Parts: sequence; structure tokens; C-alpha cells
Amino acid sequence: MSSSLILNAKVINEGKIEELDVFVKDGKIDKIGKDLRHLTADNIVDASEKYLMPGVIDDQVHFREPGLTHKATIESESKAALAGGTTSFMEMPNTVPNALTQALLEDKYQIAAQSSWTNYSFFMGGSNDNYDEAMKTDLSQVCGLKLFMGSSTGNMLVDNEKTLENIFSNFSGLIATHCEDEGTVRANLEFYKEKYANGVIPYDIHALIRNEKACYLSSSMASSLAKKHGTRLHILHISTGEELELFDNSIPLADKKLTSEVCVHHLYFDAEDYKQLGTKIKCNPAIKHNHREKLLAGLLNDKLDIIATDHAPHTIEEKSSDYWNAPSGLPLIQNSLQVMLDFYAKGKISLEKIIEKMCHAPAECFKIDRRGYIREGYWADLVLVDLNSPYTVSKENILYKAGWSPFEGKTFGASVCKTYISGELLYDEGNFYNKKSGKRLLFNR
Repeated sequence: MSSSLILNAKVINEGKIEELDVFVKDGKIDKIGKDLRHLTADNIVDASEKYLMPGVIDDQVHFREPGLTHKATIESESKAALAGGTTSFMEMPNTVPNALTQALLEDKYQIAAQSSWTNYSFFMGGSNDNYDEAMKTDLSQVCGLKLFMGSSTGNMLVDNEKTLENIFSNFSGLIATHCEDEGTVRANLEFYKEKYANGVIPYDIHALIRNEKACYLSSSMASSLAKKHGTRLHILHISTGEELELFDNSIPLADKKLTSEVCVHHLYFDAEDYKQLGTKIKCNPAIKHNHREKLLAGLLNDKLDIIATDHAPHTIEEKSSDYWNAPSGLPLIQNSLQVMLDFYAKGKISLEKIIEKMCHAPAECFKIDRRGYIREGYWADLVLVDLNSPYTVSKENILYKAGWSPFEGKTFGASVCKTYISGELLYDEGNFYNKKSGKRLLFNR
């Protein structure tokens, strides 16, 4: 493996920003110091005026492989992640077939081993009838068990109370949940279908169909089950201010049994944006009216622990259907870090907090082995960013297989310059070096 010496970088790590040199050898961070110019390296980078950070860890993505590869592949979406500064991802089980057996789960790992640009892990899926398979999950090699406590595809809606009690009382690892109350959503759907049966459908009814009540009912049920059984629960993509009351920010993250995540699109968009973007920002849970400032406040006061994307691509043809038929989900991972750096430029969040929520916290929540920090002895997943290099999203630079982004035409103030995966420089100023170095994430459990 090649060695690298990064000089004069403004290193953002563990609540501080310091100008430091970083020496990378054999895939890991070998030395961090004030003056390491005397060291010999295969590659030397002068990072003056640029910021060096740990690679982003995205704990919720949908890369669509196997079975839905007309939308995306592990190769295409991990390449987009790489260009955006995300060095590790955790992917969801609602591919085709659903990852509901250990054999099907392992199939996904085998695909990633051959094609992923970045580090990877895959959630085991839970259903109403795969309890025995779920309990076989190797917690040292699998990020967790995913439960859809709300609408999903295939056989993945888990709504049987006995099944939920069994899983929450007996699964010893992390359970991640999608929380929307199915009964509420269905009742709202029927109401609005009747209301707009003969008229023009306003896209923001998505925020009314999948409303605050649906989210809170399900999230509160999941948190109650977790507290009852002492379960390690992580609630994904919190989208309402009401749900913040479920989380305790008085406990250190390492000691929390109940953690939470917010996604960049729920921080960035509001239901008013449906007027311009329509079904392009249709997602579950929905982008709602007047919640993004509450969610940002919850992030800053540590009620919300992790920033992720829920990256979920569909083709533009699929998304161009009418409201009732357009699928939910949008592609985000290539620009998620830039979104947060724009929030920093507007004075809404510090650089240290961004790194805490996108890098350190996922590593802590999932107990990832030697990633998420810039520390000697840790794997060298590193990202170099220039905060004064504007970047405009266009058809020409979108790397998703689906070929579109809700940010098209948007100019971000910062650019990702270089991304290292396990010590190898794979992305460099728009160029890719096809030495795929992504590794299976391991967990200290």
C-alpha cells in the first residue's frame, strides 16, 4: 500500500480545529503532529488553507442492489459517496429479494466486496415471520437489524405486536426503526384520495398524509418497547419537532440506549419546496411544514445524534409520475457534506459539530472498529475540503446511476478535494483512482 503525508491541514477532530500534519502508512494513520516533514512518503500533499476531517459515515442508504439495479448499484452510488466525502455506508434490507435470511444478507456483502468504492455494512431485515433468521445475526460483522414499523416494500412491514415484543425483548444488538404509524397513514391516504378524486393534487398533501401524528405514534411506541426491554434502539430519520421529546440529551452518547438520526433533506427542505420540486422530494417520512428549524435545534442540543441521508434513488421517469404513483425517496449522498458545510457558512452550525454528527457519532452509536476519528492507529478514512471553492451541481457532475439530483443548479460554497479510503487516495479533484479499497465494517460488540 502507498503512504501519504498530508501537511499543514486544518484538522477538524474531536471538538477541535488544529493545524497539523498527518502521516498515513499501511492503510492507517501512523502519526499526527505539528511538523512531520522529515518523514518519507509516496505521496505528499500540501493542504494549506484546507480542512482535513474523518470520512463521513452514513448509517442509512438504499443502494438498490440486488434486484433494483435500473435505479442504482453499489458501485455507482458508492462512487458518488466517495466524491462527496462519505467513506462508509450502512445499507438497508429492502432490496429484491429482501435481505430476510442470513444467506441473502451475505449475498450483498459479496457484491460489495467486488464493487464498492467505500467501506460498507448491510442491515439484516426483520419481518413478521423471520424471527429465527434475525436472531442468527453476527453482531461483530453486521451493523444491526432494521425494522420497518411503517410502509415498506415486499414482506418488510413489521406490525404484529407479538413479533415486536419478541424481537425487542431478545435481540441483543442494535435495532434501527423506520417509524410511521401505518393505520394513521392509511386513513389519511383514503381521506385525501376522496377529497382530490376529481381535482388537481397539491404535492404538499404528502406532508398531511404522512403527518406528525403518524411519526409520533410509531416513534413513541418503539421507544416504549425499547425502554420496557432494555433494547438498544436507533430511530431513523426523525422528521418532526414533536418527536424530540422522546430523546434524552443529558446522557453521554456512549451510554445511550435510545439514539436518533436526522437526515439532510429534513434539515434543508420544507413542505413549501414541493411547489418547485414536486415528487422529486417525495420521501418517507415526509418533508413537512415548519419543522427544519426545530430539527436543527434538536441536532445542536444533542436530542438528535446522527446526520445521515436515507439516500434512495429512483429513475427520473419513475419520479415524474403523478403524486399517487411516484415512488418515495431521493438521491442525496454526493452532496450531504456540502449541505452541512453551507449551514456552517450561514452560521447555523460549527464545523466541529458537523464532524461530531456525521463522523464521530455514527462510529460511537454502532461501535465501529477504528473508524470515524483522526487518531493514530485508526484506519485512514480521510476527506480534504476547501471551504472557498464553489461547486455547482449539474447533470455533468452527478454520479448517481439515476442521473438527477434535487440540488441541480444549486451552488454550494465548499468542495470536496480528496477522499482517502483505508489509506488509499481514490478521489482527487474530480479524478478517480480505481483501486477500490472499501472494506467490510467491523464492530466492537
